[in-house]
Amino acid sequence: MSSFKNDHHDHHEHHDHNGHHDHHGHHDHHRINSKNSQAFFIAIFLNSLFLILEVIFGFIANSTALLADAGHNLSDVLGLVLSLSAAIFAKKVPNKRFTYGLRSSSILAALANSMFLLLSSGAIAWEAIQRLSITPQVSALTVSNIAFLGIVVNGFSAWLFIRGNKNDLNIKAAYLHMLSDAVISFGVVASGIIMHFTGFYFLDPIISIVIVMFIVYGTWGLLRDAMHLALNAVPQHIDLVKIEQFLKGCKGVYDIHDLHIWGISTTESALSVHLVLPEGYPGDEYVDNIMSVLKDQFKIQHSTIQIEQGTTTHNCSLS
Repeated sequence: MSSFKNDHHDHHEHHDHNGHHDHHGHHDHHRINSKNSQAFFIAIFLNSLFLILEVIFGFIANSTALLADAGHNLSDVLGLVLSLSAAIFAKKVPNKRFTYGLRSSSILAALANSMFLLLSSGAIAWEAIQRLSITPQVSALTVSNIAFLGIVVNGFSAWLFIRGNKNDLNIKAAYLHMLSDAVISFGVVASGIIMHFTGFYFLDPIISIVIVMFIVYGTWGLLRDAMHLALNAVPQHIDLVKIEQFLKGCKGVYDIHDLHIWGISTTESALSVHLVLPEGYPGDEYVDNIMSVLKDQFKIQHSTIQIEQGTTTHNCSLS
C-alpha cells in the first residue's frame, strides 16, 4: 500500500521502511488579499459612524424603523469584525495542535454572521409588532434624510465586497449584510416620504416587518451553507458524483472507496480517497496528475490519495 498527500505541486518526498511514499506541500492558500482587507476596514469604520448617527436621530425622530435599523447595523458591524478576524486567523501557520492552521474560523464567522442577522431580524419584528398598536407621531423628514445617508454608506460598502463575494462565503456574508442594509434604507426613505405627506405613521413599524422578511429570505441560504460546512458536508459548489466518475475512470482504477470531501474554510476544500489498482504501483506522476485535475477542474485544493494494490477477488469482497 502506498499513500500520497498533497497540498500543492511543490513536494518533497519521504520514504519509510515499508515502501510508503508521502508527498507534502505546505502553503498558505487561504489569505485575505489587501483589497478585501481594506474593504473590511473601510466598511467597519463607515458603518460604525452611521450606526451612531442612526441611534441619535432615531430617538430625535421617534422612529422605530431607524432604531431597529441601527440595531441591525450593529449586528453587521460585529459581523464584519468577525469576518475580518477570521480572515486574519486563516493566515496562521499550521501547528501541531491545529494542523490546518485556523482556516476553519472563516466557517464559524460565516455561521455567526448569519445568526446575527436572524437574531437582529427577530428584534426588529418584535419591536415593530409592539408599535403597531400604538403609532406615535414620527419626524418623517428626519427619518428619510438619515435613511438616504444609509443607502449611500451601505451601497458603497456592498460595492467594496462585490468582487470577492462569489468565491468566499465569508465575503459573501459581508456583501449580503451591506446589500440588505441598503435595501432597508431605501424602504425607510420611502416610508418617511409617504408619512410626511399623508401622516400615516403606522407605516414606520409596517416597513420594519417587511424589511425583516427580506433579511430572513436573504440570510437563510447563507446560514444553510455555513451550517453544512461546519458539519463537514460536501461544499455547495462541488459535484461529488462527477468527482466519483472521474476517479473511477482513471486508467487502471478497479474501484474506489472511502471518498470524503469537506470544506476546511469558506474557500478551500479537501478530499481523501482510496483507489484500488490491481495491476500494481502506478508511479508518482500518475497520482500527481490526478491531484492536479482535482485542483484545477474540481476546486479541491488539498488531496490525500491512497493507492491499494488489491486483487480482483479481494476487491469484490469490499463492495
